[in-house]
Amino acid sequence: MPDTRLKASEREFFASLERVVYGNPFSDEREQTIQRLVPGATSGQLARDREALPRLVAPRLREHATAADVQRLAEEDRRLVRVGFLYVCYHHHVPQLDELIARQVASHESPPVDRIAASVITELAGCGFDEEVALHYLAFFYQLRRAYYFILPLTGQCESMRQLRRDLWGNIFTHDMRSYRDGLWNRMEDFSTLLLGETGTGKGEAAAAIGRSEYIPYRPEKRRFATNFTDSFISINLSQFPESIIESELFGHRKGSFTGAIDNHVGVFETCDAHGALFLDEIGEVSPPVQIKLLRVLQDRTFTSLGSHEPRRFAGRLIAATNRSWTELRAHGRFRDDFYYRLCSDVIRVPTLRQRIAESPSELENLVRVVVARIAGAQQTDLVSIALEAIRRDLPRDYNWPGNVRELEQAVRRIILTGRYSLDVVATSANHEQEFSDLARSGQLSAQQLLGRYCAMLYRQLGTYAEVAARTGLDRRTARKHITDYVVPTDHPIQDE
Repeated sequence: MPDTRLKASEREFFASLERVVYGNPFSDEREQTIQRLVPGATSGQLARDREALPRLVAPRLREHATAADVQRLAEEDRRLVRVGFLYVCYHHHVPQLDELIARQVASHESPPVDRIAASVITELAGCGFDEEVALHYLAFFYQLRRAYYFILPLTGQCESMRQLRRDLWGNIFTHDMRSYRDGLWNRMEDFSTLLLGETGTGKGEAAAAIGRSEYIPYRPEKRRFATNFTDSFISINLSQFPESIIESELFGHRKGSFTGAIDNHVGVFETCDAHGALFLDEIGEVSPPVQIKLLRVLQDRTFTSLGSHEPRRFAGRLIAATNRSWTELRAHGRFRDDFYYRLCSDVIRVPTLRQRIAESPSELENLVRVVVARIAGAQQTDLVSIALEAIRRDLPRDYNWPGNVRELEQAVRRIILTGRYSLDVVATSANHEQEFSDLARSGQLSAQQLLGRYCAMLYRQLGTYAEVAARTGLDRRTARKHITDYVVPTDHPIQDE
């Protein structure tokens, strides 16, 4: 039977729809394309009514309702119409997929999903998709919803946060989702990610958004997806471990491999699922010898446990983060260039709170609302007002929030408890730092005093002995001694960890 062709207007509509389907949902370009396809709709209306475009697509597909109808189309037109069927099928199943994801987050269980699978397969089969392809799209739909679920809560309307959401989506699906769909979906372990940002900016949340949004195939024989995304993302903070046991935590060890190894220990590389991701936080703290071993994992995808000669394969994806200056680490020889170049398939910067506020002053108020809702419920408008009033009253207008979003969260909690965010701690810390700077510049400090006061200053900024030890290269106990000698307890209470 000769090929039939779409009308020019239909072809233009479905070509634009394809750009929507495979576009970054956090990009302005995609939003503008949707506005063109839904005449008269504003961006605000589209944000409230996400079904506006799907309602327009379905009627245009009616004359291609069967697989035979689709098959009669010319090849390029057939491809465009199939994109329309995928779009409609996806939106039909969004509520079920969202409910499934929310249940898994709440329960950490992996329930049977055969009803959703059967529904997707039946709908796509009626449009000419075979079962294997339909199962692939089921997994793809599930991945799309998870990515949206975990990226969307990274709130903020300033440009740097909008860019962060775009970057995270691109990191999961690449800049061209069609290439991802066709072949890269099962090769993403070759793409490692480096997150840069100060302490408290939310690098862990950004890493989790990537790690919990990996492609997970559906297993018909088990009526479940191959793994549970709540278990497939593993996070480890490298700064909390002494140098002597980092390798064991990463790669595992066998009984008797060193003094104190009284049993076998499974490391995080072995624990990580093939459809998951491993997040190494504070990667800037590891020594060059450990970097070499990590480099081998990235190059060969294999590793061996301490005391073993049996190679094991790491099939997951690697995400790393640091709050240190990457340029300084490399310039001072603290980080190997070859490891850096293996690690930086993508480098994503998580913005500071002061950058976000500088870009959009309303960012602070919006974040306070989010924090209050998380702590006390969405309806607590009085607490939002109290928190904002205390912040504006107790802090300088140009306060730079050195602890970033993490500090803001604790500030809101303190205000809920006490009605204020005491400036005594903040001001005293600033006074101590100014005093330290003045004494150091005038040459009035001994080497011991210089080191002690420096450790105390870092403790006021970072809040833990482990962070100070990691930053200074000191043993944790030595760092603690310096801190207790020079931090004034009434100004900044010493807390054991």
